[in-house]
Amino acid sequence: MQKEQQQLAALVRGKKVAFIGAGVSHKALIEEFVGLGAEVTLCDKKQSVEDFGPYAATLRRLGVRLSLGEGYMEGFKGQDMILRTPGFEYYQKPLQDAIAAGTAVTSEVELFFDLCPCEIVAVTGSDGKTTTTTLISEMFKAAGRRVHLGGNIGAALLPMLPEVAPEDVAVVELSSFQLISMRKSPRVAVVTNVTPNHLDHHKDMQEYIDAKRNILLYQTPPCRAVLGYENEITRAMQADCKGEQVWFTRLREVDNGAFLRKDGMLCMAEGGVVTPFLAQKEVKLRGLHNIENLLAAAAAVWGRVPAEAIRRVGSTFTGVEHRIEPVRVLDGVTWYNDSIATSPTRTIAGLRSFEQKIILIAGGYDKKIPYEPLAPELLAHVKTLVLMGATGPRIEAAVRAQPGFAESGLTILHAGSMEEAVAAARAAAKPGDVVSLSPASASFDAYPNFEARGRHYKQIVNAL
Repeated sequence: MQKEQQQLAALVRGKKVAFIGAGVSHKALIEEFVGLGAEVTLCDKKQSVEDFGPYAATLRRLGVRLSLGEGYMEGFKGQDMILRTPGFEYYQKPLQDAIAAGTAVTSEVELFFDLCPCEIVAVTGSDGKTTTTTLISEMFKAAGRRVHLGGNIGAALLPMLPEVAPEDVAVVELSSFQLISMRKSPRVAVVTNVTPNHLDHHKDMQEYIDAKRNILLYQTPPCRAVLGYENEITRAMQADCKGEQVWFTRLREVDNGAFLRKDGMLCMAEGGVVTPFLAQKEVKLRGLHNIENLLAAAAAVWGRVPAEAIRRVGSTFTGVEHRIEPVRVLDGVTWYNDSIATSPTRTIAGLRSFEQKIILIAGGYDKKIPYEPLAPELLAHVKTLVLMGATGPRIEAAVRAQPGFAESGLTILHAGSMEEAVAAARAAAKPGDVVSLSPASASFDAYPNFEARGRHYKQIVNAL
């Protein structure tokens, strides 16, 4: 057993540990913690052990205690440690009561940060997190480094711990829900931007911003903070930086950080030296927002990987699934899947990546974020708007209230399901048109996540 695994064993052996929920990462950890000698309780809204399906047999085999149903949070009492899932709100009273009673509340990601033997590079922000995180990971790989990629991007990190060597690098995407309780920051922290998001789960915008700030607050030099210059909130985070701080921007030249020069070159400036590393015309990713993601990634890895590795990734990387992802061309119409666009700012970035007015499918679960900023962009970039879900009427109201709506020629259609939305878009489309699913809303009214929504959309489009 390697040193880090021994530390984890010492931390949990003989302890009473409660897990909130049995998601993918917790299933792996429950087995591991029982093996390390912890007394494990699973706290879950499910009514009975049978509701866990095939996993019920594992719970019985491991002898896990269960606290289920409406009063599942009763299981928090008397625990030495509680592992929170990102979806469980940190400031709920039963959890805060447990903290006040001396229980250590942590999470899979926080334990990984505490025990990880290698350098950690982490990314947060309202938009661009996954693409930036993936680009950073690919740049390290191109330089021959062994990378452990995880966090909000899908893979649990703590189960990877036995394979992590000191010379490796962990590249981590972090959401506000993961960051809100974190008291350790990465060696390199990237904040892409901060715009209104998840206000159905955060008390207010300030709580959301403060959660994001935790990625910087606990850094210790030598460290690096990469901040988006064009976003007022991230620019103000310069005051939180403890070590080296660099910017990224595509709109101006900066003297410390990555920027897009007027001649179309992506450059890095440090110590009075400007190094061009990639021509914009060589970038395979669609959209100016992806130039920003590429600049953010380059600023994060600069000096840690050769410029040639950055250039190679920037000129070959074609994108991540569900992010302005080409689906197919049918009858001269090109279909895109941009299901990742769960907020207006993401949809705006997607719309701006097309040179023509498009047919847009939008709407979904309501996260209580404003749609007024989306309205002028819809008038400028959309010719037919197909709306669905709880936010459909809110988006329509914002568009109809926008000056210039009557003259814009924008057609608004409504659909009760993804199948109906695709059918309506197909009926409206002519050869040469572009159709994009870019909802500006979360998916939880109809799907477990944006990935499931995007896959269902692609399945329908590919079956046309």
